[in-house]
Amino acid sequence: MLRYEIIIYWSSDDQAFIAEVPELPGCIAHGQTTDEALANCKEAMELWLDTAKEFGRTIPEPKGRRLQYA
Repeated sequence: MLRYEIIIYWSSDDQAFIAEVPELPGCIAHGQTTDEALANCKEAMELWLDTAKEFGRTIPEPKGRRLQYA
């Protein structure tokens, strides 16, 4: 299970909810609902981690906090 902090907020510019993972640079997703943004973010996190492993990049240890709404 992934234990990275996820921040979800509404973007007026994008007219969507944005989900970001601060500990994984560039890991961001969006959705029309908070649930959709969260589901898309979980998929983005898996892809981010798979890519980092493939290229031998350092993977940060999760801090263990989780914030879903900001």
